[in-house]
Amino acid sequence: MKRILLFATTIVLAAASCRKIQVDGDGSGGSTSTVTPESTILSGTIGSDLTLRSGKTYTLRGIVYIANGAQLTIEPGVTVVGDKASRGTLVVTRGCRINAAGTATNPIVFTSSEGSNARSGDWGGLVILGRAKTNATYNGQAGLGEAEGGINNGDGYGLFGGTDDNDNSGTLKYVRIEYAGYAFLPDKELNGLGLYAVGRGTTISYVQVAWAADDSFEWFGGSVNADHIIAYKGLDDDFDTDNGFSGKVQFAIGIRDSAVADVSGSNGFESDNDAAGSTLAPQTSAVFANVTSVGPRETLSSIGNSLYRNGAQIRRNSSLSIINSVFLGWETGLLIDASTGRPTDANITGASATLWYRGNIIAGSARPVRYSASTGAPTGWTGADATTWFNTTGFNNQLLANNSDAGYAAAFNYSNPDFTPATTSPLLNGVYTSADARLAGLQAVTYRGAVGPADTWYKGWTRYGN
Repeated sequence: MKRILLFATTIVLAAASCRKIQVDGDGSGGSTSTVTPESTILSGTIGSDLTLRSGKTYTLRGIVYIANGAQLTIEPGVTVVGDKASRGTLVVTRGCRINAAGTATNPIVFTSSEGSNARSGDWGGLVILGRAKTNATYNGQAGLGEAEGGINNGDGYGLFGGTDDNDNSGTLKYVRIEYAGYAFLPDKELNGLGLYAVGRGTTISYVQVAWAADDSFEWFGGSVNADHIIAYKGLDDDFDTDNGFSGKVQFAIGIRDSAVADVSGSNGFESDNDAAGSTLAPQTSAVFANVTSVGPRETLSSIGNSLYRNGAQIRRNSSLSIINSVFLGWETGLLIDASTGRPTDANITGASATLWYRGNIIAGSARPVRYSASTGAPTGWTGADATTWFNTTGFNNQLLANNSDAGYAAAFNYSNPDFTPATTSPLLNGVYTSADARLAGLQAVTYRGAVGPADTWYKGWTRYGN
């Protein structure tokens, strides 16, 4: 059995009563937890409801699991620090909830214990595991997966997946996550925010992930929707989608550090159906709308780190769709990569095309659209075909020679970005509209990119800088 170890840093606490909760067959065993609300150091397994109080700072020591149906409530203004020495990590297991609802004036902050000396990779970040659908397989069981980063244990606290796409893992609102993620093993990393089979009953709104040591946001299956999210100066990819993710994301900003990129090659988007590019269902079919992705190249002559790759790499049989978005300063704006598994371009052609790229602007790119052909099952498509598809009449895609042509006030000002479009900006026209079901539920707006003429949603509660 595991216990939550809660240590007081300044006062001696009286022992609190214990509660034992037995959970049904989700791979977890029973657990006993001692809940002492005044404590400020969290360790082990939290198996009973717990509230972190406004105005306090709490420390994650090692991997901290929310388990056995427990609910973690975090009040506005709370700071949660991941202990660098023990690689503090917060894991919300299946059937549990995190209710972290900050406000625009009093956000909730997850950050490093190192304070002003913090660096990317200081702690393990936030991992949420749900019971929605995924195409992952674990120990021969389809629809069940094991989270990356070495967080699984004998109780199955690192497993994800199920059949409930309406599953509710809680709320993240007005939340910042800083300096998180690290490589446990190659290709087995913890990210800033890892979302595993999280259901659409969950709320993710106004969340900034900054200085992540791997991907800023990564979705592994699930159906959760999100809005008003920011990936700031991450190391690897801003928005990574895998294992059948089918949610909708609207109003998203990605801002890169031109000098820093990952050895694997950094992208704005990276999207797979799964690692093999298989035909397993559910297929990755997420829809991202109104995204502003700021790459490393402010001008055509400012190359940035040589490890930067694509504004969006859609590969391995993914059917990711991107609508009414803008990509600035990427070497390649869009790469349709058919090299592994079922050719990705098979999702583009025909009347039942499932991969959409419409209403988008690519600016300041040396190679706006590229195609990588399959070596095992070639379709005959070429780079010229990909460019022709991009330019299809009615898709409303557009190429701009320079980033400045997009008309943003100061998109490349890292310490104080300003995405206010000029009155003459092409972002204010050419919006793609459709009655297609994949756009249902998205907010109708009259601009492309994440920010409208009077929007300041990305300011105030956020943090930018070095």
